[in-house]
Amino acid sequence: MAQEAILEPDLPIIDPHHHLWDLRPLIAAFPQPRHPFVETLSHSAYYTFDQLLADARGGHNVIATVYMECGAFYRAGADAAMKPVGEVEFVNGIAAQGASGLYGDFRPCAAIIGHADLTLGEGVRPVLEALSLAGNGRFRGIRQQGAWDANPDVLGPPFHAPPELYRSHAFRQGFRHLGELGLTFDAWLLEPQLSDAVDLARAFPDQPICLDHCGTPLGTASYHGKLHERFDVWRENIFTLARCPNVTIKLGGLAMSFCGLPEQGPMAGLPSETLAAMWRPYIETCIDAFGPERAMFESNYPVDKWGASYNVLWNAFKRLAHGASETEKRALFAGTAARFYGIEDMLASSPLTSAAA
Repeated sequence: MAQEAILEPDLPIIDPHHHLWDLRPLIAAFPQPRHPFVETLSHSAYYTFDQLLADARGGHNVIATVYMECGAFYRAGADAAMKPVGEVEFVNGIAAQGASGLYGDFRPCAAIIGHADLTLGEGVRPVLEALSLAGNGRFRGIRQQGAWDANPDVLGPPFHAPPELYRSHAFRQGFRHLGELGLTFDAWLLEPQLSDAVDLARAFPDQPICLDHCGTPLGTASYHGKLHERFDVWRENIFTLARCPNVTIKLGGLAMSFCGLPEQGPMAGLPSETLAAMWRPYIETCIDAFGPERAMFESNYPVDKWGASYNVLWNAFKRLAHGASETEKRALFAGTAARFYGIEDMLASSPLTSAAA
């Protein structure tokens, strides 16, 4: 594993996308041979607060994080719609630990993104209200992943979203409640599906939407070897989506096995210079399209552990932002995340937030 000196160690970072989980029972249920993504998870079968703390305090100036739903610690015994409330309850406890100040100025899970099934339509309203109550002021919105491909080998067994989920009437009946409640939406789908995100953003122009993982370019299964071939299609869709002012983008997720950037893993051991060169066409395109005020670097940890350690990952991002102004860097590494997820006021009392705001 590559060991590197920390670049720009004082630059404030809000990591806007990470998970906490214990996937050991789930992974044990997957048949052999496993999909590469399942292999990724098997090497990070559990990611605890202690591991997050070690990564975030490993040299980079990570001042806060945003938790992203991942199906962790759902309520046992609840009906299906309400099970995800357990995840927010769990994460709010982690956030409370950090807010105690016991771990210094670091504020883990300062904002929480949970999950609700928007295809419930009108029935999703009480779920969203329960999630908000469980978050105790930290719940900011939901993610309902819509990643799908006709070839099941692309995603592997963990994912079961129907095709064109974001276009469906039932989904949109529930989606409108997000705006009414002042909640954000994180969208995760794959590069060939980006037109679905465009259609959703245009249909709800006042709804804040964040596209995860640079739109997930694909370099696996039937897409293996086609990253270069499909780049122009991806780029055109990114620029089209960027013309929707309600959309923000996360710069990361490229170290997932789906992308093949790198192909080898887990924690391939490549230096940050190599990763930055590999990711540059995607990251620079996203920043050119959205601008620093609507773009944020993300760790997507521990999933991106497939291709890089936490420290090397952020070093790669800092190399990619080398030519940016100080104002642009503060937006890309902290300010955009703080604004989108509404944690500027929450962190205002910290001596570090003046740099992150």
